[in-house]
Amino acid sequence: MKFSEEQVKEIVALRENMLEQVDKHQEGIEMLEKNITILDGFLKDSSFVKASKLKIQDEPEIAKNIEAEKPLDNSIPIKKGSDGKVIANAYVTPDQVSIILDEQIIINADTPPFKSFFLDRIIGEMKKKDFLEAENGKIQKESIIDYIINKNGTNIREIIIKNYRQKERVTELINTAGWSLTRMLENISK
Repeated sequence: MKFSEEQVKEIVALRENMLEQVDKHQEGIEMLEKNITILDGFLKDSSFVKASKLKIQDEPEIAKNIEAEKPLDNSIPIKKGSDGKVIANAYVTPDQVSIILDEQIIINADTPPFKSFFLDRIIGEMKKKDFLEAENGKIQKESIIDYIINKNGTNIREIIIKNYRQKERVTELINTAGWSLTRMLENISK
């Protein structure tokens, strides 16, 4: 079977594009594996309870009662990178991840990199992927990831992430929330 010169150019371009995609995804996989290794070490050192071993409980009726309804033994501590102080606790249910800040931690929602990194880049990218899956009929629109920020005035008290759908996302959400909160505290103290 003979191909025209134009067809050969198209095939070469397609091959190059596919190789670029493989490289891009390989880098992403390597970064995820590195993050998982870091998280595993961090969680091991912080007497972590695996999400799979947490008691599954019903979604609370109103957000203000969440803290009272969830016992501490079901929490995943989120620690500040520099001194290991617990700055928040994460609670995982089949429908949502709730990140409740420690009462001593006062962080304004406008402090960087909360919006630019955590909300826009991390959750925003997950939301884009979910929208595409919804458009392709793979998931329902009601299953698209979303979040609620509960505040006391302008200060963050709780971050609720609904419809995370994938276990892998829980690790990424908790890891990046911890990183973001740590950076926000550093930005406040400057």
